[in-house]
Amino acid sequence: MEKTEKKKFHLPHIYVLLVTFIIVCAVATWVLPAGEFDREANASGTELVVPGTYHEVEQSPVGPFETVKSIYEGMVAGADVVFFVFVAYASIGLIIASGAFNGLVAWMLKILKGNARVIIIPIFITLIGAASSSIAVFEEMFPFIPIFVGIAIAMGYDAIVGLSIVALGTGLGYSGSIMNPFTVGMAQEIAGVPQLSGSGYRLICHLVMIAVASVFVIRYALKIQKDPTKSLVYGDDFSRLAMSEDDVHKHPFGIREKGVLAVLVAGIVVIVWGVKAQGWGFGDIATTFLIMGVVSSFIMGWGPNTIAEKMANGFKDIAVACLMIGIARGILVILQSGHIIDTVVYGLSIPLTNLPGWLSSIAMLIVQTLINFLIPSGSGQAVTSMPIMAPLADLVGISRQTSILAFQFGDGLSNVLWPTASAPIICGIAGIKIEKWWKWFVPLFLLLLLTQAVLVAVSTVVWPA
Repeated sequence: MEKTEKKKFHLPHIYVLLVTFIIVCAVATWVLPAGEFDREANASGTELVVPGTYHEVEQSPVGPFETVKSIYEGMVAGADVVFFVFVAYASIGLIIASGAFNGLVAWMLKILKGNARVIIIPIFITLIGAASSSIAVFEEMFPFIPIFVGIAIAMGYDAIVGLSIVALGTGLGYSGSIMNPFTVGMAQEIAGVPQLSGSGYRLICHLVMIAVASVFVIRYALKIQKDPTKSLVYGDDFSRLAMSEDDVHKHPFGIREKGVLAVLVAGIVVIVWGVKAQGWGFGDIATTFLIMGVVSSFIMGWGPNTIAEKMANGFKDIAVACLMIGIARGILVILQSGHIIDTVVYGLSIPLTNLPGWLSSIAMLIVQTLINFLIPSGSGQAVTSMPIMAPLADLVGISRQTSILAFQFGDGLSNVLWPTASAPIICGIAGIKIEKWWKWFVPLFLLLLLTQAVLVAVSTVVWPA
């Protein structure tokens, strides 16, 4: 008798997953009581939650028509990110098409042999983490994902390694930030502690998390280098991003290609200056990427029609990811329309008052990680949760610095995990199915969550109440 082969479980298409989340959240608006905290503006005009003011409001369940409409409204609400990704990705695509990176990778392959190539992993995770920690770049780094995916594949690894460099750099940069004005800066202002205070321990936390993540990625990369069939994305098509080692060495690396790299470096410097000194937003950064792409195309000697065709191909490649952004925002539209975000935040905060200090700090970390599913915005989460968590820290006998650290940890890394945050976007850009990303990333996320739990518990000793 023949054995029947067990069917493997496959997650549905990412669009189906996101729409399922929308439906679940819509059902929740019929089940959970609608409620709100009172809010008032502080001295700088930021609207903050007033602790102890949670109250139920008139139930506003989201009906079937509004549930479907939330997809459109989510796309409108996420338009700034959608069009930033469209423009920046297509512009970076022009630079990649020039072949300039082939020359750069050829140079790296020449000086790095065998296992020594893994040194690029901790170096770039650290550099991206430093940028994310200091000048608060997050989505702004996503256009570089195709570059790192291509480099990782050329070096004998896989697309997951390339994506992880950017995802972990940005996520851990936010988690261990010392001076990010939109997260730790705002949280310290709300909690009433001095700006940049506690920087020493935050830096230690940042470096510890970078080290743990780097070791995890390096071990995976070496396994793939030894046996490519062990890759979670083995057999998947990355032809639009991949460069083989032979192709890299065959491609010319003359004055034009070097000129394109010079434009890229100059553009990055301008973006860093613009974000730090001029307060640039997505529009300014996207414009800079577009200028970089067009100037690079002229250096390569391409005519207007060639540039337009290559840009159009870039738009087609990234369209799926951009639609994910809008659908994911639809989840937040549902939660806001049903007025249940504050209800969930309030419900999560209640059990913390009955725990000992060190355990409360760990519980705060878990609560903030869950809240980030509902509010995947650092500043949004700060103004919603910190007015509650800061006085709660006083009640359970821990420092407000610890409550801020728990907020940072909860807000940062989970952005590349939750479907309401950046996970669908980065997977779409890298061409990796989200279930494969989750299969690889969730064990690392849990390891880092455990690391964060230890660090936040230790902080109750470092920062006594």
